[in-house]
Amino acid sequence: MLSENWLGNRIFHSYADILDHYCDAWNKLIAQPWRIMSIGLRRWTHGF
Repeated sequence: MLSENWLGNRIFHSYADILDHYCDAWNKLIAQPWRIMSIGLRRWTHGF
């Protein structure tokens, strides 16, 4: 999800650049709790 939407196909120029992009992607994800809920409600997640 993170890699498909906010981190895919990127070239990072430094460690700080990686950290900035990952923090931004994480903040976008936690601002959308329904995305996390939709993953947890999928049928295949109940088999573990």
